[in-house]
Amino acid sequence: MGPLEGLTIIEMAGLGPAPFCGMMLADLGARVIRVDRIDGSDGRSDVLCRNRSSIAINLQLAEGRDIVFDLVRRADALIEGFRPGVMERLGLGPEVCLKENPRLVFARMTGWGQQGPLAHAAGHDINYISLTGVTHAIGRAGGPPVIPLNLVADYGGGGMLLAFGVMSALWHASRSGSGQVVDAAMVDGASALMAQYYGFLAAKEFEGDRGTHLLDGGAHFYGLYETADGSYISIGALEPKFYSLLCDKLGLGEDIWTAQMDEEKWPVLRKRLEEIFRTRTRAEWTQLLEGTDVCFAPVLSMREFSEHPHNKARNTVAEFYGILQPSPAPRFSATPAGSPARGRYPGEDTVAILEQLDIDQARIEQLFQAGVVSQAMKKGAS
Repeated sequence: MGPLEGLTIIEMAGLGPAPFCGMMLADLGARVIRVDRIDGSDGRSDVLCRNRSSIAINLQLAEGRDIVFDLVRRADALIEGFRPGVMERLGLGPEVCLKENPRLVFARMTGWGQQGPLAHAAGHDINYISLTGVTHAIGRAGGPPVIPLNLVADYGGGGMLLAFGVMSALWHASRSGSGQVVDAAMVDGASALMAQYYGFLAAKEFEGDRGTHLLDGGAHFYGLYETADGSYISIGALEPKFYSLLCDKLGLGEDIWTAQMDEEKWPVLRKRLEEIFRTRTRAEWTQLLEGTDVCFAPVLSMREFSEHPHNKARNTVAEFYGILQPSPAPRFSATPAGSPARGRYPGEDTVAILEQLDIDQARIEQLFQAGVVSQAMKKGAS
């Protein structure tokens, strides 16, 4: 089910952004076959691994690589998240795969990209966002930078960028009949996410001094505030009409509050708001402000959000196969996505996939005996 039904994607098992891309595509109906290692990790409880089938192959053996080529000939795209050159050393690089299937989209996810002085260096999300100016810009004024989880490079600038690249290249292939290589780098994606801030930089409205600007907590009307019970709320009253409503709701009648965009007054007004918001609990502020055009939300934990009425109404996060997790997104009126299926044991679907490749039972037994493939669970297990 979903708008991508009919697409077949081969995912070379890995960590982080490439599996997130695979999850997004699978959530929306693509058939994603995960090529696991013989000794691959158990994906049953990993939300990123949901909605796949899994075949475990020894890629060091020529017969294992031949199975990958069989999959490639029937696929629309292949996604991989290894360092540059790894797929080539395995004999599975884009040049040979595109010979097997000229329409194939060969999508590559790396931190630094396929070329450049850092291309072959190890790295993680924190390094990619540090190089691109993201880390430097996040944090309170006068304080150290703050790590925004591994969301900016791994998932926003990585997995989503890869999914966008896959679908863009598939659109081109559908018209031209030709596949291509997609070079998705987290350093590129994180930089792209900073596009608006480059505009602010050009206009001299953002110099990177964290916690002093319009959208980084510098403005008193756009920030996080502690409440009487030690919890937090968020205020985002950017537009004048929303700011005016905030002032009305809080009873802020002094002239000083009318100078919304006077940056010199922001620190003083922030201190005043800090004092005001500490006079009531998060629940009390929520009762007063939630659902109004003040642009308000309580700062909730993941479990708290799962119980929030808005989430209940939209089912944004829900429990599937015993695990609380995000529902597939975005939503489609004509081709809605189905409920996610759990991640698989490595190679749980090996036999079924080999049968779909028209490999007979005798040959399948030979492949198992030679250690070319494995299956952690027997066919038909739940």
